[in-house]
Amino acid sequence: MNTTPDLPLDPALSPDPALSPAPARPLDPALSPESGLRTDPAPPPEPALSLNSVTLTYPDGDRRLTALDAVSLDVAPGELVAVAGPSGSGKSSLLAVAATLLRPDEGRVTVAGQDTGPMSARALTSLRRERIGIVFQQANLLPSLTAEEQLLAVAHLRGGIGGLRGRSVRAAARERAAELLESVGLDAAKRRRRPHQLSGGERQRVNIARALSGGPSVLLVDEPTSALDHERGERVVELLAAVTRAHGTATVLVTHDRALLGRADRVLTMADGRLR
Repeated sequence: MNTTPDLPLDPALSPDPALSPAPARPLDPALSPESGLRTDPAPPPEPALSLNSVTLTYPDGDRRLTALDAVSLDVAPGELVAVAGPSGSGKSSLLAVAATLLRPDEGRVTVAGQDTGPMSARALTSLRRERIGIVFQQANLLPSLTAEEQLLAVAHLRGGIGGLRGRSVRAAARERAAELLESVGLDAAKRRRRPHQLSGGERQRVNIARALSGGPSVLLVDEPTSALDHERGERVVELLAAVTRAHGTATVLVTHDRALLGRADRVLTMADGRLR
């Protein structure tokens, strides 16, 4: 068989290495496919409420009773954390420390980025007024005031809204009260009713709106369904979940009723002063 001798390669036909396509590189998952720009994932938000190794004891005769035993808890803005446990497990003590009403024996409590340990009593009062909302187990509404007036009284005690004075502050306070009461499901007619003219669930809604009136970073809720039947209790917990997201609060709900915990982002258990 005849074979054709190999011909020398024409340099003019040799592919230019500079023009050769580069080998495909794996796609960087941090790059946006649309723009090719790096889109690093956003860091998680700083917790609005942080308890770090908090221990609280009470005197009990010649010894001390441990109410909180090295408890740590971080709650992010817009997060609802439920803490369940029987009576005497430390739930109320947890809320009292988180609300800066009690100073722990050990550990650190941080609210809205502020370490509360070194604060004076006056500074803590200011912090609670501006950064912490508390929903009490009983609504404790003033019997002579309408639902709207309950919120106006709180605005007055806080010294107004945004530095406004006179008619401006009164108008702003009324507008804010109406917005909050509407957000918890109370229409204009019910906003003008006094506590005895409202149902238990409606009184608790006013309680929640009042706690939100200062625009808090942290919302602490103490057994809000204890005086309600199951159906109304479910509605209140659904409302708490909704306002937590709408207002961006770091919400801690303590309860003994595990049947109402389905709306929480996290459910923790308190037993013998320890959080699990």
